Amino acid sequence: MRVLVVEDERRLAAGIRAGLEAEGFAVDVAHSGVDGLWAAAEHPYDAIVLDLLLPGLNGYQVCARLRERGVWTPILVLTAKDGEWDEVEALDTGADDYLTKPFSHHVLVARLRALLRRDLRERPVVLAAGDLRADPGSRRAWRGDHEVELTAREFSVLEFLLRRRGEVLSKTEILRHVWDEAFDGDPNIVEVYVGHLRTKLDRPFGRRGIETVRGAGYRMAADGG
Repeated sequence: MRVLVVEDERRLAAGIRAGLEAEGFAVDVAHSGVDGLWAAAEHPYDAIVLDLLLPGLNGYQVCARLRERGVWTPILVLTAKDGEWDEVEALDTGADDYLTKPFSHHVLVARLRALLRRDLRERPVVLAAGDLRADPGSRRAWRGDHEVELTAREFSVLEFLLRRRGEVLSKTEILRHVWDEAFDGDPNIVEVYVGHLRTKLDRPFGRRGIETVRGAGYRMAADGG
């Protein structure tokens, strides 16, 4: 899923980005509170990783202003501060979780996934369309009783299609959500990955779960095909 990292330490931000991308997340980065606030308010992120000590606006201010604007994207606060009152203030201003530097990359990823699962009405633990199922936590997918092995990127495309099942999604939407804003490669990469998913999840089972809507994009059939 798509994550915004707001961190002014550029080396740390680059490390977080690389680590999350390796796990299949699409990641955008902002290096100031002002830029982070703008990006979070303008784009539909699934989660935000937010440092507290930022230039322009600090993390507390960014968090509070997002909540005032009705932006309820889950926020995981990162900070070098470890006092309990810093944690209290972060949570009171609208943050959903708190992680102190230095931190384990594996813990960061696990906490992000937990945030994505928290609202079960919108983010069920297991996504499904008919007998096609995907578990974002374990990154496993099944067609009926058969487990299908997917790469991290293939799983991310499938997860996005399942979360928006029944909706027509353009190549641009898929690129922005599964890759990131900075992607400047061939947009036809979406076709390539949709082809991979059809080869693994549809054709062997005689299904047509991922539909092509000519001139518009792709749609995951609500019943999974």
